[in-house]
Amino acid sequence: MNGEKENIEHPTSNTEHRSVGYDARDDATLRVEERVYDLEERLLEYAASVIRVVRDLPKDRESNHIAGQLLRSGTSPLPKHGEAEAAESPADFIHKLKICLKELRETRRWLLLVLRVPLAQGGPGLDALLQETSELIRIFVASIRTAERRAATRENDAS
Repeated sequence: MNGEKENIEHPTSNTEHRSVGYDARDDATLRVEERVYDLEERLLEYAASVIRVVRDLPKDRESNHIAGQLLRSGTSPLPKHGEAEAAESPADFIHKLKICLKELRETRRWLLLVLRVPLAQGGPGLDALLQETSELIRIFVASIRTAERRAATRENDAS
């Protein structure tokens, strides 16, 4: 390829397993509903939710500072995820996923501060956003572990 690096696409669609109750035939067996979702779409909705929360914050000095930080960290995972999908190598892919994770963890802390001060009412919208942040953090942690395991397997197979 004349010294050019190959651009490797890394799709990140995931499968989510949700418990939906016990099977009537066997109380020991938990039924699991499987649904495929697009992580990009989920991150898009997440960023939009962050923007809506920021819009609702008071317009004072403290809130403006926190709003700017929250806006930056809360909308960052969406474009960073796009960069991860176009990563140039498995190591680059892992690195970009770790940046998404870092931004999500930062967003979670800003949201907790908004609730602690409080700068906003902790209604269902903010609670749902905190829950989604936690779920996205878990998804990225699992994705990073999987990618690292696969990269290690490839390295072992190559040697």
